Amino acid sequence: MKLMREFNIAGVCIPDMHYMVEISDKIKTIKKLVDGGKYFTINRARQYGKTTTMFMLQKELTNEYAVISTSFEGIGGDIFKEEREFSSQVLKTFSDDTRFVDKELAEEIKRVNQNITSLGDLSNAITELCLNSKKKIVLMIDKVDKSSDNQIFLHFIGMLRNKYLDRNMKKDYTFYSVILAGVHDVKNLKLKLRPDEERKYNSPWNIAVDFNVDMSFNPKEISTMLVEYEKDHNTGMNIGGISEEIYSYTSGYPFLASKICKLMDENLDKKFTSEGLQEAVKTILNEKNTLFDDLIKNLENNKELYDSVYNQLILGQEYTFNIDNSTTSIGSMFGIFRQQNGKRVIHNKIFEQRIYAYLSSNLEEKENMDGYNFRDNFITEKGELNVERILERFQLMMKEEYSDRDKTFLERQGRLLFIAFLRPVINGVGFALKEVQISQEQRLDILVTYGKKKYVIELKKWYGEEYHKKGLEQLERYITSQGVEEGYLIIFNLNKDKKYTNDVREVNGKRIYEVVV
Repeated sequence: MKLMREFNIAGVCIPDMHYMVEISDKIKTIKKLVDGGKYFTINRARQYGKTTTMFMLQKELTNEYAVISTSFEGIGGDIFKEEREFSSQVLKTFSDDTRFVDKELAEEIKRVNQNITSLGDLSNAITELCLNSKKKIVLMIDKVDKSSDNQIFLHFIGMLRNKYLDRNMKKDYTFYSVILAGVHDVKNLKLKLRPDEERKYNSPWNIAVDFNVDMSFNPKEISTMLVEYEKDHNTGMNIGGISEEIYSYTSGYPFLASKICKLMDENLDKKFTSEGLQEAVKTILNEKNTLFDDLIKNLENNKELYDSVYNQLILGQEYTFNIDNSTTSIGSMFGIFRQQNGKRVIHNKIFEQRIYAYLSSNLEEKENMDGYNFRDNFITEKGELNVERILERFQLMMKEEYSDRDKTFLERQGRLLFIAFLRPVINGVGFALKEVQISQEQRLDILVTYGKKKYVIELKKWYGEEYHKKGLEQLERYITSQGVEEGYLIIFNLNKDKKYTNDVREVNGKRIYEVVV
């Protein structure tokens, strides 16, 4: 009986059990590093396919190399407290994790694992193991983040570094290639050489080469997963079109791409259409999961990162992608940022929306919007949004509650106030995609999907009549591109003597309803 495969979002992906993106080209590229005897780290964000990549790489290497593939994740913390305990247990861990895939290697590891009480003994045992092995030995350690703050582990990989250098000078035998996988790049760890010493950048892994393999999925790669699915289910989906749409929301983030497919398959009755995909995205945005928990935790634990993300998303500040900038480096490591045409952007639309929700909910808790954004006030008898009424109530709230606020508050928080105002109105039924347009006006376009209808809302500051006219023309083009007949405009005028006006504009046959706040 043929095993029915599924989309996997938890743990390693197995080809016979799961629909998988074809990553053989990536594996072959990584294997070239191994063939060259390189030591390196596969460092990518959470749920970015590192463990699956290590598994597939191990399968690729097995015929040619003896492979020790292990993880210190499940080992108790006591092993890292003393050098004696660590040194005596690490080879046992290697043997235990190897016994089901290479019994001969596991037995050989056991043989050399005798009377080891120090890192020096461990080094000698590794030398003997590699000297007597018929094949070159590759060591793969997954989830090194679990161990990277332990002094003994850092000394261990420092020992591997020294053996690597001695090997190249024909003075030692050691592992042919060593691969560490984790979120952090071990090359950038701060190492305390002595317990009472301040942490310094003195990496025990500075011999590692850069790992430049793109582990995100492009649309063509996403389509390979859908081709396999379609062979089993014959949904009639437009594979190319759906692959492009999945990529447009996820930018190829492996967990998110698989999650969307899993929802369409299992929760939406195999609805692999644009509508089904949007429903899946809405579900993801409203759920709680460890990836989003990590996303928010990383913002909350780093004020500079939080402020930088806020300035980029809410204020429209533009950043070049400079990996030497500490904020960009940290944000990229956590998967929050990526590079696009030399600019730093939020990695994907789903992350953007989740961050918007987080920022707006924080503001919503501080500000009193009750009485203004009661949801039932804005839903028509047809179950559609009355966006004009939403804008009018927002305008009233801004006039009554915020007219006396200082200009700095309104400049920083104005647009986020509207997002916070809108969120409970559409929550659970629709979602709003936001996109900052980097320009002199720094406008924010919001595309609301509610039910089967789309609504285009633009937010921008008042810079005078000339910019206003150009802004209306830009909005008309955006409305046309979205295939709708009307749009909405909120103008933030920070002048004290402004008038809270409402107007209907006609631009090239498109109706635009605008309010000034």
